[in-house]
Amino acid sequence: MSEWREDFSTSSLQDVLKVQAENRVWSRELRLRANTLVNNRLAKNISLDDYLSNRKLASDEAAECRRRASILQSQLARHASDPPRRDH
Repeated sequence: MSEWREDFSTSSLQDVLKVQAENRVWSRELRLRANTLVNNRLAKNISLDDYLSNRKLASDEAAECRRRASILQSQLARHASDPPRRDH
């Protein structure tokens, strides 16, 4: 995931949509890694301690991804409610 910034007040709709797309890709990657982790544990390729520590990290990353998605969704709503700009 590219560097994250909290303030999107000066971002264009296109910028917000680009970051949202990146966040969705990250979300898919996190889900794939979580599935791989579970499969490795079921196959007994990793210890329970390794599984639990990796699961905690994955859970923290998923929570951050959801937090970012929420911020981006609110920014998209803001753009939808803003009147279109007219350049003269």
